[in-house]
Amino acid sequence: MAAVPPSSASGGPEPPPPPLQYSLLLQHLVGEQRRPRAWDPAALGGIPSPPKSEEQKMVERAMESCAFKAALACVGGFVLGGAFGVFTAGIDTNVGFDPKDPYRTPTAKEVLKDMGQRGISYAKNFAIVGAMFSCTECVVESYRGKSDWKNSVISGCITGGAIGFRAGLKAGVIGCGGFAAFSAAIDYYLR
Repeated sequence: MAAVPPSSASGGPEPPPPPLQYSLLLQHLVGEQRRPRAWDPAALGGIPSPPKSEEQKMVERAMESCAFKAALACVGGFVLGGAFGVFTAGIDTNVGFDPKDPYRTPTAKEVLKDMGQRGISYAKNFAIVGAMFSCTECVVESYRGKSDWKNSVISGCITGGAIGFRAGLKAGVIGCGGFAAFSAAIDYYLR
């Protein structure tokens, strides 16, 4: 004998269950009834940090400004260029060489003087290139409103092109492409 489903007291079939109300659920999740939650890293297992003071916020804004980035790139370029110039002068066999008297051995003072001159020359050039690149990248980032790899490629092209155009159009195009490729490679490895 087959089981007969129980009927309601009124003798008719049982009413169907009420449908799920997804719209009410969505209003609580993404709608007007959604309650904003404060993001608390301690609740997720992170390290809690106290809120930042106004002085900390001011220092952060100053360090993220275009002027600070340009000054930092200029100083960093000067130091790196100076070190590179002294290194290349140290391995160059013609440092201190006098073309008028090719058989005379240069003194240590003459060699150090030439190394210092080359170091200063490289330092100034690297500082100018660093400041140009940093300023251009900051302007491009401000214009685009995004911080991604395209900013460094665009600013690399502008900087390389500007440096290369002093030697002509072909050199400017090559400088643009080379500096953009170098910027893309550096950005790829740093991010």
